[in-house]
Amino acid sequence: MIQQRNNGASILRNIDWITVLLYLLMVAAGVVSIYAASYDFDQANMFSADEFSGKQVRWIGLSFLLGLVLLLIDSRMYETYAFPIYVVVLILLLITPFVAHDIKGSKSWISFGSMSLQPAEFAKFATALALAKLFSGYHFVLNAKFSNYVRAIMIIVLPIVLILAQNETGSALTFMALFFVLYREGMSGLVLFAALFSVVIFVVAVKFTDTCILGIPSGEFAIMVMIVLILIAMSFIYDKHLTVTRNLILGFAAVAAGMVVLGICGLDSAGMPTLLGSIIVACLYIAVEAIRLRRRKLFIATATGLLSVGFMFSVNVAFNYLQPHQQQRVLVAMGIVEDLRGAGYNVNQSKIAIGSGGFWGKGFLNGTQTKLKYVPEQHTDFIFCTIGEEEGFAGAMAVTLMFLILILRIISLAERQPTTFGRVYAYCVASYLIFHFCINIGMVIGLCPVIGIPLPFFSYGGSSLWGFTILLFILLKIDAGRKSVRR
Repeated sequence: MIQQRNNGASILRNIDWITVLLYLLMVAAGVVSIYAASYDFDQANMFSADEFSGKQVRWIGLSFLLGLVLLLIDSRMYETYAFPIYVVVLILLLITPFVAHDIKGSKSWISFGSMSLQPAEFAKFATALALAKLFSGYHFVLNAKFSNYVRAIMIIVLPIVLILAQNETGSALTFMALFFVLYREGMSGLVLFAALFSVVIFVVAVKFTDTCILGIPSGEFAIMVMIVLILIAMSFIYDKHLTVTRNLILGFAAVAAGMVVLGICGLDSAGMPTLLGSIIVACLYIAVEAIRLRRRKLFIATATGLLSVGFMFSVNVAFNYLQPHQQQRVLVAMGIVEDLRGAGYNVNQSKIAIGSGGFWGKGFLNGTQTKLKYVPEQHTDFIFCTIGEEEGFAGAMAVTLMFLILILRIISLAERQPTTFGRVYAYCVASYLIFHFCINIGMVIGLCPVIGIPLPFFSYGGSSLWGFTILLFILLKIDAGRKSVRR
């Protein structure tokens, strides 16, 4: 009994109360927002079991109980059983499509009577634990050997594959946030650059296809110009004597002049083979110089150029792989298709709601777009538009500030961890929150395609709330035990 009391007192003394306070504030604000989003003029009580807000209150109560249990577990247990937990969750993800009901084309929800849970939400904390356990292994260094990269990436990719099999693309994409953790632990910034440039290539290639420049579709022309600039920049970085850089600049200048002449002569059809051929020749030239000068890093420029060209021509294949409704959402997000009555309806109504809120908003329960149900799913994925309409710019900024403080606080907790396990796990939590916040807000204001990602602690749903509660309270327990680790 005395030991249990001492354990409880230790938790109360060492727990990070700033994070707990932010959590309580956000879930409380979430209930109010859900009530406002689902209010239908019948004066129902916020805590009524028939209201979404009342159901969310019950989920919150269970979350508090779950958080308390997680705090009472010895923090060393999370590290010890990280891999078994991960395997169990993978098995659960594997069987989900076979036992789940089809909901809007997705088989990702398992029903238990009147309650439904989405295993993909619980895969987040399991994957974070497994990744942290891997990095905390004896003498494990990500950059030490290639097999370490393979092991880390496999831990991230396995749940993605299993969730994609459930036709739940949005939840699967969430795990891509963990690549930021790999970057924090030593992964080259070139990998993130490659990912960013791949997105740029995809967007430009899909968006700009209507016009041509010197016989080349404007999107592909812009991409190839970017590849030329990247080749020159990389040669400048990796070639100390700048000989390769100078020759590339002179060579591409000559090609540009030749293409202008071809255009004047009406030989636009030669534009594509000329520009494409010059890039391939430049890549081969850089490779030859890398061997001659014994500068291996120049091979990075060659690989970047050739892979970028290959990816550019594979964009249409990748785009056609998407389902029709996903293609339409991408086209709407990029402004290629308007479709205000179809795929673009939700986003358009959401932007109207947020814009009509002004600076201070229309007031609690006074949002016309919200009350007249113009925005579907406004109590779940589009909860932020209710905040923007009724609380205005001030309310939206308050929510943004809460997320910013919480994320910065978690990063602070990560940096003070005495163990690699604690640090990596904390950065996993921060990465998930950053991804969810940015993508959800981006969806609501039309900057990102609608992919069904909830706003943590605000959107209605027990699975999402439980998933983030588990993530956060495991971190709080690990952080609370950091002093005993030091001793």
